[in-house]
Amino acid sequence: MARSWANSAASAGSDLHLDLTASGSRRSALTAALREAIGSGRLPSGAKLPPYRSLAADLGLARNTVAAAYSELIAEGWLTARQGSGTRVARRAEPRRASRPTRPPKRPAPIHDLRQGQPESSSFPRTAWAASARRSLHAAPSEAFGPGDPHGRPELRRALADYLARVRGVRAEPERIVICSGFAHGLELLFNGVLRGPVAVESYGLPFHRQLLTDAGVRTVPLTLDEHGARTDELDPRVRAALLTPAHQFPTGGPLHAERRAAAVDWARSTGGLLLEDDYDGEFRYDREPVGAVQGLDPDRVVYLGSVSKSLSPAVRIGWMVLPEHLVGEVLEVKGTRERWASVLDQLALADFLETGHYDRHVRRMRQRYRRRRDQLVAALAEHAPHVTASGIAAGLHAVLRLPPGTEQATTAAAARLGIAVEGLAHFRHPDASMPAADGLVVGYPTPPEHGYAAALDALVTALL
Repeated sequence: MARSWANSAASAGSDLHLDLTASGSRRSALTAALREAIGSGRLPSGAKLPPYRSLAADLGLARNTVAAAYSELIAEGWLTARQGSGTRVARRAEPRRASRPTRPPKRPAPIHDLRQGQPESSSFPRTAWAASARRSLHAAPSEAFGPGDPHGRPELRRALADYLARVRGVRAEPERIVICSGFAHGLELLFNGVLRGPVAVESYGLPFHRQLLTDAGVRTVPLTLDEHGARTDELDPRVRAALLTPAHQFPTGGPLHAERRAAAVDWARSTGGLLLEDDYDGEFRYDREPVGAVQGLDPDRVVYLGSVSKSLSPAVRIGWMVLPEHLVGEVLEVKGTRERWASVLDQLALADFLETGHYDRHVRRMRQRYRRRRDQLVAALAEHAPHVTASGIAAGLHAVLRLPPGTEQATTAAAARLGIAVEGLAHFRHPDASMPAADGLVVGYPTPPEHGYAAALDALVTALL
């Protein structure tokens, strides 16, 4: 049978797909197709069928053929027909339900989420963002609605060049900025066709980032950490790149010491290596002057990576790479001929958000809120758990609670029993790190909603006792 689609929208309010490829007469093929549609649940109980004249016209069948098929299915109990209500699927004709595999029980959501890595979601600046989205949409040139440029919208690259120079001390022309969907996407672009390993990484960091490098066939070499940050004097000439968090070491906290920043740049210059600067929360500082980007020391030897996942929301899938000039073409070649990752409309909205000052105002507001939350955490520890100290708190969106040796596992278990989602410091340790392990919790204080933060702190100090 050539026809398998019934366009019955005018008569029944919906289209009806019927496969008439069964062998036999046209009538038998139609009755088999209707039984299949009803039995599988595609035509649910009580669904109205098109009049037989309409169905016949749609399928290229004789009216008598459709009328006979309807009559046969009514006699079998698949369909019912009443004057004035048309032909419907019989109420007693239940669809066959395929057995579903048994799923493991779903773990209950935590009562208090103190995991790192997220801003307070309820504080997203919806009104200001919507205004920027409207303005940028009306002002956008027509070509913006075609296939996206993998370089990124020029409006956003210009706005980022101005902002990063003013706030982070980054030296970049818009042509050296490539838009991506976030830090992880930037790493994937760099190591799936541009850079080769091995790569030096800090002994504590995000396992997710290390796994991305491993999946790209890159070996990671851990650098020792101390109170001054990564031991950049350990950088080996055989290493081709070094991934650092110099503004606020993740997760242990603290900026990279000035001498070590200079040593890292000297290593890159003398070996031809590259520094990859992860500036994941550089705007959030509380008790010290801001530390500028290492990229400002040598833009030709540093790849600067940032995103809005901490400052705005991870739902806005926009990040950026400020690249040495000689790498721009190679990264764009890997990225492809069209933008497949970051929405052009979101890029235009972010450009307006930056240019109108809304981004600065939002960051300042959140900086005050997060500082207040940090202070509440420190005060709660001092009052109820003085044996626990918080480190890395001069900046950023998390704190490391230093625990007595050998107590991390028991403390995370106690927290889980109280409904607290929190990660131990061991989770972030490089498996090949040679430096002594330390016990601690990595506590993200932005995540709980404002009304639930006090209760989250009460539960946390209970778990620490």
